[in-house]
Amino acid sequence: MRSNDVRKKHQDYLFPAVKNYYREPVVVARGSGSRVEDLEGRSYLDFFGGILTVSVGHANEEVNDAIIAQVQDLSHVSTLYPTIPIVELAERLAHLAPGNLDRSFFTASGTEADETAVMMAQIFTGNNELIALRHGYSGRSLLAQSLTAHSSWRAMSTQVAFIKHAPAPYCYRCPLKLSYPDCGIACAKDVEELIQTTTTGQIAGVLVEPILGVGGFITPPLEYFKILAEIVRRYDGVFISDEVQTGFGRTGKTWGIDQYEVVPDIITMAKGIANGMPLGAVTTTAEIAESLKKNSISTFGGNPVSCAAANATINIIMRDDLASNAERLGVILRTGLNQLKQKYPRTIGDVRGMGLMQAIELVKDEVAGDRQPNTEASERLMEETKQRGLLIGRGGLHANAMRIAPALNITQSDVEEALQILDESLALFAS
Repeated sequence: MRSNDVRKKHQDYLFPAVKNYYREPVVVARGSGSRVEDLEGRSYLDFFGGILTVSVGHANEEVNDAIIAQVQDLSHVSTLYPTIPIVELAERLAHLAPGNLDRSFFTASGTEADETAVMMAQIFTGNNELIALRHGYSGRSLLAQSLTAHSSWRAMSTQVAFIKHAPAPYCYRCPLKLSYPDCGIACAKDVEELIQTTTTGQIAGVLVEPILGVGGFITPPLEYFKILAEIVRRYDGVFISDEVQTGFGRTGKTWGIDQYEVVPDIITMAKGIANGMPLGAVTTTAEIAESLKKNSISTFGGNPVSCAAANATINIIMRDDLASNAERLGVILRTGLNQLKQKYPRTIGDVRGMGLMQAIELVKDEVAGDRQPNTEASERLMEETKQRGLLIGRGGLHANAMRIAPALNITQSDVEEALQILDESLALFAS
């Protein structure tokens, strides 16, 4: 088939809600390292990596070898039987996780991981209500859509009532109309009044992304989570860090929450854990894990092939110190994005992120004080960068935040190439 054939079949046989990027979507046929190719052989530098999933590059030979070897031995048995890959991965996570988090439950997706974490918080505390953040995203299920405070991703009007949403720490568009740092992190302190006025006063906990991914890589002030965690724990809740996008070195540290010097009670993960194989996990303390008394299994969670891929992926990340690589190249990327902001001051309103998780937010006219989301500019930038061989992502409530997140083992020359393409593309329409 050719690309046009695939695009036609996608339109004819998949749900219309399964959207693709670009006016003429790229039909990705193969990948290697930081690059992918379409069916016609056109090459693209991939700076979105399957939504922050391809941690160590496309078709990584070590990960592929681990997958092939595992498939040849055993592909599936469910969690009713222990396997070597699942216990090796659980042990590895126990050593990597912060604090005394050393018990894991495996799922097939980040959605399931977040659902499991919420359930564990409720069981452990005996409380029901849970706090999430506006602009956050947690997945596709009923509970996950209820946790998600982003109307573009909430398909159902009936939501789970025990979820309460706190203001996002979105400094560029502060919901309280304040300015950092003079605000005193008022958005975090507001959570106490949220608990006092919209809950019974005793909560199961809070679930937060250290950097709000779908929200447009909203990056909270460094003080934010310390204040939030103290309030939540004072009201008998547990702190859940959703590391689905920020985990495994993406921000320059092993876990995104490490940047804020907070030790969570539960962490969830998926995406980058297995370089693209379907796998999610919840890791918590023995005390919280033991509070689940009922039987529980996962048919596909902890699949031996996915766990083998995860073990190989994590081994590469740790052996090659890719968190440090993300930190080092993240500085180069951030410096380049800041230079683009100086060059196109009207169009680029904000630059934010950590490590290899960076974003630029496009607005109507920052110089004139017009911060209206410039969705048209983001659409144009997507098309122009694609034409020049660069794939990036987009997010934010109005799809005007460009999400830039390459593989963790990207090279400096790749970063410089991406910045050059961004500059060439912006020069055509930005000011």
